Amino acid sequence: MRGDDQMTGKREIFGTDGVRGLANAGAMTPESMLRLGMAVGKVFKNGAHRHRVVIGKDTRLSGYMIEPALTAGFASSGMDVFLLGPLPTPAMAMLTRSLRADLGVMISASHNPFHDNGVKFFGPDGFKLSDETELEIERLMKLDAPAGRAASADLGRVKRIDDAGARYIEFAKAAFPRRRSLDGVRIVIDCANGAGYKVAPTVLWELGAEVKAIGVDPNGFNINQNVGSTSPKKLREAVMEYRADIGVALDGDADRVIICDETGEIVDGDQILALIARAWKKSGALKGGGIVSTVMANMGLEAFLNSHDLTLQRTKVGDRYVVEEMRAKGINIGGEPSGHVVLSDYCTTGDGLVTALQVLSVVAAEGRKVSDVCRNFEPFPQVLKNVRYAGGDPLAHADVVAAIKAGEDKLGQKGRLVIRKSGTEPLIRVMGEGENEAAVISVVDDIASAVDKASK
Repeated sequence: MRGDDQMTGKREIFGTDGVRGLANAGAMTPESMLRLGMAVGKVFKNGAHRHRVVIGKDTRLSGYMIEPALTAGFASSGMDVFLLGPLPTPAMAMLTRSLRADLGVMISASHNPFHDNGVKFFGPDGFKLSDETELEIERLMKLDAPAGRAASADLGRVKRIDDAGARYIEFAKAAFPRRRSLDGVRIVIDCANGAGYKVAPTVLWELGAEVKAIGVDPNGFNINQNVGSTSPKKLREAVMEYRADIGVALDGDADRVIICDETGEIVDGDQILALIARAWKKSGALKGGGIVSTVMANMGLEAFLNSHDLTLQRTKVGDRYVVEEMRAKGINIGGEPSGHVVLSDYCTTGDGLVTALQVLSVVAAEGRKVSDVCRNFEPFPQVLKNVRYAGGDPLAHADVVAAIKAGEDKLGQKGRLVIRKSGTEPLIRVMGEGENEAAVISVVDDIASAVDKASK
């Protein structure tokens, strides 16, 4: 199958997860951020009350450029701005509601390298914005005169909030059952030199664990650099070196997580979803009769859920689409293989630390090794290749269409294909999955080669 293009075909600035790009270029310049702040302020001002926006960020150097530009735009529109400093994305979603803000903003490019940055928005309910709202923001940004300027006497005020991290720490700790303890559990936590570098180790230590923290020395340039959930080598090495019971790796904005068991093996988001679904069904906490994931979820996960009389609802790639389906179907567990897991009993968006605490809760309750607790199914062989392209639509090229058709015929009913454009980078993602690994590799290689040729 050809995967859904993550763009609507109309949006030009927003992607699958807010605005993202190369820092100080394109949409990520100070000028663009100023107009973005003014346009968003215009959209979210409704009523005569003092409007407030809370802004957090990760540890990228460019955050020091983007934060004041956005702040100026919001203040110009008449919104009061609360600056919270480096905090995880889920903390911003929670604090938007806790502080009764009209809008929450997270400055981050998630798992991308330091030279990229981005801006994510949360409405007053803590959920990400709809496509329609993003389209309206883009419309206002394109106007010749910036929209939403307030009168001189109505300009917004700006101040820093110093206890935001402490608020999130207490919130995260509350997601771990009080009757259980992490006393004696040796944990390696890798914070990717990102937004969770202060709060995540503190939460685990205060819950009783013996904590070894890595990736907690940000310098503006090293976020996600050979550390974090997308680069688990150092996590595995640290788990083995310190004889840890478990390793936990967050990404740059701490909204996703992967686990490393005591043997050094990586546990991905699909296995984490299976574990939590199994545990929550047993405890009666699971709602909606299943979980939500994306078209990228492994067929092995679906088979495991079906064997437990649970369903898997698939969506387009992107946590926003997962959350929308969860809300529509009354389901309280959703996520992606990348480890972006949404547990709506606690959070409105992915929270890597809260997810890790759910895994640790099951480990503590069952009294078994992490390698036993976290291996719930045998995944189908899955191959993913990313092909960079310069422009146009390689997926519409006749040779690519033919290669996809040939691949579908070769895999038949024993496999599947998902080919889609990335919503955050100029990449075509080619994923194949099936019972026969050699056939999957061959099909993915053929399609990736056709895409590569078509994009030149």
